Amino acid sequence: MPDIKVAVNGILGRMGSTVAAAVQREQGMAMIGGVDSRLKAPSTDEEGIVSANTLHDLFVRTKPDVLVDFTNATGGELAMRACIDAGVRCVSGSTGIDDSTLADIGVKAWEAKVGVISASNFALGCVVLMHLAKTASAHFEYADIIESHHENKVDAPSGTALSIARAMADGRSGDFSQTETELELIDGTRGGTMAGINIHSARLPGRVARHEVVFGAEGQTLTLIHDSTSRESFMPGVMLAVRRVMNTDGLIVGLGPVIGLDV
Repeated sequence: MPDIKVAVNGILGRMGSTVAAAVQREQGMAMIGGVDSRLKAPSTDEEGIVSANTLHDLFVRTKPDVLVDFTNATGGELAMRACIDAGVRCVSGSTGIDDSTLADIGVKAWEAKVGVISASNFALGCVVLMHLAKTASAHFEYADIIESHHENKVDAPSGTALSIARAMADGRSGDFSQTETELELIDGTRGGTMAGINIHSARLPGRVARHEVVFGAEGQTLTLIHDSTSRESFMPGVMLAVRRVMNTDGLIVGLGPVIGLDV
């Protein structure tokens, strides 16, 4: 079987460069191109890897089987739509894309018979955390999520925190209960709220990604924590998604279906 030809959108970013290195190490995959708005005019190196500053320029010069995208909400949407139009399968880790946009992308991907996977987190342990949080939600009335990331992350809360909260909401019939704070000395101290879950975000150097879910009940708490201490933690999930998308028509949201979990 020939190698899966892979290109990376956002290749100069920290996640993009990590993905490119992982693809080059992965048996059965070949790195053939990279896109980043900070690159100059399109070029091809001595190994035949194409560099371009737009997806259009990349697709004119080479045809990957799969484009892996780690940019932002705008870049991720543009990448998925461009891939569908070009007949290129796409794996995107860009977060902040709203549900209606994903639904439209899903329709177009199915019509074009092009596989797309959009996931907020590719760390297998974090996907397991989502599954466990969904299961636990039926048995607790109170819950908070605390997430922390590196200081350059642009969105808050994280896409993963929102995915966890959605999974928790799906795991119960109705919102969680909340206590009413009589006197909040600093606005926002209790965090944002989704489905009755208070969500708190921290941004600081030295952190890659941490997600903590705390359930509360009379006389007990249950805490679930997942830490990604390096970007390498996401690479096994990305590689699984690249292989899965080759046999997918339409859109898969989240890594759960890829590893057999209902999140």
